Amino acid sequence: MQKSKSIYISIREKIFEALDPQSIKTLTKEQLTSQITNAVDLIIDHAGYSVTSPSRIEFVKHLVDELIGLGPLQTLLEDESINDIMINGPMKVFIERAGILEESTVKFIDENQLQNIAKRMAATVGRRVDESTPTCDARLLDGSRVNIVIPPVAIDGTCISIRKFKKHSLNLDMMAEYGSMSRQMANLLKIAARCRLNIIISGGTGSGKTTLLNALSQFISNKERIITIEDAAELRILQPHVARLETRTEGIEGNGAVTQRDLVINALRMRPDRIVVGECRGAEAFEMLQAMNTGHDGSMSTLHANTPRDAIARIESMVMMATSNLPLEAIRRTVVSAVDIIVQISRLHDGSRKVMSVSEVVGLEGSTVVMEELFKFTHDGNTGSGKVNGKFITPGLSGRSVLSSKASFFGLNSELKSVFSTME
Repeated sequence: MQKSKSIYISIREKIFEALDPQSIKTLTKEQLTSQITNAVDLIIDHAGYSVTSPSRIEFVKHLVDELIGLGPLQTLLEDESINDIMINGPMKVFIERAGILEESTVKFIDENQLQNIAKRMAATVGRRVDESTPTCDARLLDGSRVNIVIPPVAIDGTCISIRKFKKHSLNLDMMAEYGSMSRQMANLLKIAARCRLNIIISGGTGSGKTTLLNALSQFISNKERIITIEDAAELRILQPHVARLETRTEGIEGNGAVTQRDLVINALRMRPDRIVVGECRGAEAFEMLQAMNTGHDGSMSTLHANTPRDAIARIESMVMMATSNLPLEAIRRTVVSAVDIIVQISRLHDGSRKVMSVSEVVGLEGSTVVMEELFKFTHDGNTGSGKVNGKFITPGLSGRSVLSSKASFFGLNSELKSVFSTME
């Protein structure tokens, strides 16, 4: 194995020295593969290396992947069973399949190769990563989300985290079929989206917030104008009338940055029916709440929080980042007035992702935000296979439900009643 690697490195060095980078751009993948195959055979024969035919084919694939793809990463990106790729330096590559983390056999030759691939990823979407800007959020051409951290910030070598873009989007019915929620919960969320309720999806990293946001967006009317705002564009909105906005980092001169807050403010001038923010994480939350309170109902976003009540507190903190003039009571009233539904989603220790709670924000009692839990997942222990067992339960709708009144307005009252009339 080690001998094969040293032979490959030797061949790679010779080919890279002889290659004209500009000529590669004029070749198709098939033409490049043919030329690299000839070059590999010539070098092996001339040097007298003992290399099997399958190894020669593998060498060619690695070289082609590095020249026009993403090197050792290409194989992992093409594997549809992999959800996440995490690189901690050139020799430590981890992958996640079905929620389970495992170490991959894929390695990089050295830190230089890994860092060059990282810089290429950033450059494809007009971003840069270097010693002056050692962190970067980007996306691949297929929509996969990428975070890059290079030395000196990354102590043990370049770190890359890739959340792969699914070619086939999940919908709410599929999520119910997989056990992420019950059929009744799926039907409730469909009604909430159609009724133009303002929905916040809360959860941890990798819990499936963006997947759920994409699924919810499928129930927005085709007659509505949607503005999406993201750090790295990954939402897949299927409606015909969508304007997609993406943030921009500052240039080499230190100017030109466009933040999510800038984009939310600008979106309000674009005559939106709904605003969808991929993830609220800062001062843009203030403008988002203002939009929700001024006729742009039906807006949606995600944020990082562990419980629905934590999500409320997180929104309050983000609004404080935008303005220090408003007292907490005024901020809290704004939040309660704007947010209708909080959906809490989690990745459990068995790798499964479940909607743990669907809560409605119903008002304020004194200084306390009052929420009614419409559905929740209760787990009753593990089976011998290590899977989390449990069931989805509901106490029903409260008498002061915003969802109930909105469903009546949109003519969906009978559908809403049927959600709670039958339980699995």
